Amino acid sequence: MGYYINPGNGNFRFIVNDEYIDKSGLISVINSTINKKNMLSCVSRPRRFGKSYAANMLEAYYDCSCDSHDLFDDLEIAKDPGYEKHMNQYNVLYLDITGFMSGTALEKLPDKIIERILWDIEGEYPFIRPGADVKEAFTAIVKESGRKFIAIIDEWDSPVRDPESTPKTQKDYLEFLRSLFKSDITKNVFAAAYMTGILPIKKDGTQSAISEFREYSILSPGLFAPYAGFLEDDVKGICDKYHVSFDDMKAWYDGYVVETSDKKRLSVYNPNSVIRASENGHFESYWVQSSAVYGALDYINLDFDGLGEAMEMLTAGLEVSFQTQSFKNDLTSFESADDVLTILTHFGYLTYDNEKQAAHIPNHEIMTEFAGMIHRVTHKETMLRLKESEQLLSDIIAGNADAVAANIQKVHMKESAPLWYNNEQALRAVIKLAFFTYRDHYIKLEELPSGTGYVDMAYIPKKYDPSPALVIELKAGGTPEEALEQIRSRNYASSVEGLKSNLLLVAVTYDKDDKTKPHHCLIERQ
Repeated sequence: MGYYINPGNGNFRFIVNDEYIDKSGLISVINSTINKKNMLSCVSRPRRFGKSYAANMLEAYYDCSCDSHDLFDDLEIAKDPGYEKHMNQYNVLYLDITGFMSGTALEKLPDKIIERILWDIEGEYPFIRPGADVKEAFTAIVKESGRKFIAIIDEWDSPVRDPESTPKTQKDYLEFLRSLFKSDITKNVFAAAYMTGILPIKKDGTQSAISEFREYSILSPGLFAPYAGFLEDDVKGICDKYHVSFDDMKAWYDGYVVETSDKKRLSVYNPNSVIRASENGHFESYWVQSSAVYGALDYINLDFDGLGEAMEMLTAGLEVSFQTQSFKNDLTSFESADDVLTILTHFGYLTYDNEKQAAHIPNHEIMTEFAGMIHRVTHKETMLRLKESEQLLSDIIAGNADAVAANIQKVHMKESAPLWYNNEQALRAVIKLAFFTYRDHYIKLEELPSGTGYVDMAYIPKKYDPSPALVIELKAGGTPEEALEQIRSRNYASSVEGLKSNLLLVAVTYDKDDKTKPHHCLIERQ
C-alpha cells in the first residue's frame, strides 16, 4: 500500500465512521465510463460541496490493494449489477494536488509531483527499471499486474487558483496533466479518471486545455447532478436525526438548482453548512468559515461596465442575466462583468439557470455574505445607491412621504425597461432595488397571506432591532389613499401580529397615464 499508488481505503473508512450521506451512486456513473471514450471526467463544484469525500470513496472502491466490501455492501452501489465486477479491481493513482503545493514554488510543482510518484513506485515495485519515467513505470505496472489504473485527482485546479499563479506556471502544470491523459498510452494505462476541483479545466483559446476530459461543472453537471451536494431527502433525514427545523434549513441553505442530463431540475444544498448547522443546533452563515470567499470582493470591485449594477440587483434579491461562455476558467483572465459573475457562480455565490441564462443568490446564507460585502464595494454608483437606500429607510421612519416617493421614482425611471414600466411585478422589483440595504435591519417577506388578501411586501425588523415593521402596498395606477385603504380594509397589518405597536403602513402608487410617471406615497403610523 503506497501514498499515491494504491493508498487503500483508510480515508473513506474515516469518513463513513462519521456523519455520511450515501453518494455511492456516483460510482455507477464512473463504472459506466470505464474503458470507453468518455472515460476521463472532470467534475467541478464549489468548495465544501463534498468533492474530496467523493474522491476518497472512489479511491476505496477501486483500489486493488484492499478489500472494501464492509464499507460498501450496505450502500446504494451494492445494488448495481457491476458492483462486484469493478470492486477493488484496479490500480489507483490518487493525487491531492494541494498536498504537493506546501513549500513548493509553483514553477517546480510538476517536477515535484512526478518525483513523488516515482518515489512511491520505486518503494512498491522493485521490477521498475531505475530511471524510468512516469509513463514507462505505469506501463510496466499494468503489464506486470494485469490491472489498469483508475486516476483520481483531487483539487486539480489549486495551482490555477493560487494567487502567485502565472500564465507560464499554469501552462507548465497543464502540460503535465496532458502528458498523463493526452497521449497514445493513455488508453493502455488508464481505465478511467476522475478529476475534481472548483474550476472547470482552463481554456486554451475557446477549447479546454485538456480536451479529452468530459467536463461536468456546477453550471452543467449532467450525469453527476444528483451528487453535486445534498438533495432534499438527504437534508430531511439529517433534520429528523438532529431534531432541527427543515423549513429553517431550507431557507438558510437551499436554493442551488442543477439540471440533470434528462432536464430534471434538482434542488441542492451545501453539505458543509447543513452538517454544521445540524451539529451546532444553530442556523448561521458557515460560508466564510469554509474558506470559500477567495477574495470575492476583489472580483466584485473590478471596473467592468454593469458589474456594480448587477451586485445591487443580486443583493436586492433579483435575477441577473449574463453569458458564461467567455470565461477562461482561471482567476486572472477577466474581460467583462460576465466573467466575474461566472466565477461567482463556480464559487457558489450564485446559482445559474441555463434556460433563462440568469443567476440569483441562492439562499439566506449567501445573501448574508452579500449584504456584508455590498458595503465594501468601491463602485461609485453603488456607493451612491447605498446612501440613497439608507436615506429611503430614514425618510420612511421619519414619515417624509414626498422624499420616499421621489426616491422610488428615481429608481423606477432608471431601472425599468419601457415595455415593463407599467407592470406591477416590475414595480415590486423597483421597491427591492430601492430598499436593497434592508438586510442591515430587516427580514423581507413577499406576497404574505394576511387578513382577506396578500400583502405585497413586508419588512420585519431583526431581533433586538428597534426599527418599525413596514407593510407596503404597491399600485400601478390609483391613489395612495386608495392603496392605504386597501391595507386597512383587508387587515394586512395582521401579517405582523405582535409588532403593531411599532408599525408603519406605506402606500406607493404612480400615475401610469402621465408622461412624467409621478410617484406618490402615504405613510401611516399605527
